[in-house]
Amino acid sequence: MTAIIDLLSSDIVQTVLIGAALLGAISGMLGAFAVLRRQSLLGDALSHAALPGVCLGFLIAGGRDLGSVMAGAFGTGALAALIMMLIVRRTTLKTDAALGIVLSVFFAVGIVLLTVIQTQGGSGSLGLMTFLFGQAAAILRSDLWVMGGIGLAAILLVLAFWKEFKLVSFDTAFARAQGFPVTALEAVLTVMVALAIVVGLQLVGVVLMVALLIAPAAAARQWTKSLGGMVVVSAAIGATSGAGGALVSATTRGLATGPVVVLIATGIVMVSLLIAPGRGLIWQAAATQRARARISDGRVLATLQGFAQMHDDAGYPSERGMLQIALGAKPPAATLASLESRGLIRSVTHPPETTPHWELTKAGHTEAAALSGEPETRQHTK
Repeated sequence: MTAIIDLLSSDIVQTVLIGAALLGAISGMLGAFAVLRRQSLLGDALSHAALPGVCLGFLIAGGRDLGSVMAGAFGTGALAALIMMLIVRRTTLKTDAALGIVLSVFFAVGIVLLTVIQTQGGSGSLGLMTFLFGQAAAILRSDLWVMGGIGLAAILLVLAFWKEFKLVSFDTAFARAQGFPVTALEAVLTVMVALAIVVGLQLVGVVLMVALLIAPAAAARQWTKSLGGMVVVSAAIGATSGAGGALVSATTRGLATGPVVVLIATGIVMVSLLIAPGRGLIWQAAATQRARARISDGRVLATLQGFAQMHDDAGYPSERGMLQIALGAKPPAATLASLESRGLIRSVTHPPETTPHWELTKAGHTEAAALSGEPETRQHTK
């Protein structure tokens, strides 16, 4: 415990921790809109398109100035988004083709510029590689103000256009029919995604940024049914992943913060896919099993009720062989035991036969009638 407290008292660890949490929260919040608009690959394309902007910002500033680098990354990211929109609207190419073209071309330009800068020498050029794979230790206190300002701007933008963003995210056609400027709103949402990417370049880099943008939103989608809840939960998961990754990286020698953050976020996605109430795979498997059990129970009850109606005897005892012929298969013992434990059928003897027989109880007749939608069978007593 003392070692952890001493570690957290370090200025470097505090800076990385706050920066990672800020990035996770911003990425989670804005990534929710990208996931709902089915634009996960857009984040991948914009993150790769930011690399030439990073290099141009370095060249213009004459060094590794975070403000210039982020401005350049945002500029090329926004340009890439505009080009993708033009390709889709002005040509016959589909969105996936436009994304592939823009991603590969911009990333190739970025690699060329990065190579040119490194061949020129200088210690500052070495820091540009951190924007490719991320280097959290390079974050400064002054960088937190830039990240915080971008995050605050994104939050204010979301709050100001909440209703419009909500409508565009779920039903673009209806929004257009209602006269909303759909193209402008989509452009603003795309710019916001670019903002999230710009904020995360230094921590997780170009390559891994898309994972931090999408993973928290994908996990949050499993836990909530409302947009507001999804945005909040996604931001919380992103912040938790960022802070957790920073702590793990700080306490374990040799682990880079960015990849650890992404792995934690991915782990949360996997857990969410498995156990999220109502949508998790385990819950869905249990629901499927319950549905099958209800179908099996209903078939047995309907068959027993049919025999009772045929013999005009609500307490008519049916033998297992009769049920097997009527159902086309032997009724599972677990189904009969479940129905008996719930008081819907009861086991009876039918001399001189020695094989087990079952008859519907009054509750069983009521349940069978409810399942079939028919009037309840007349109750007779022997």
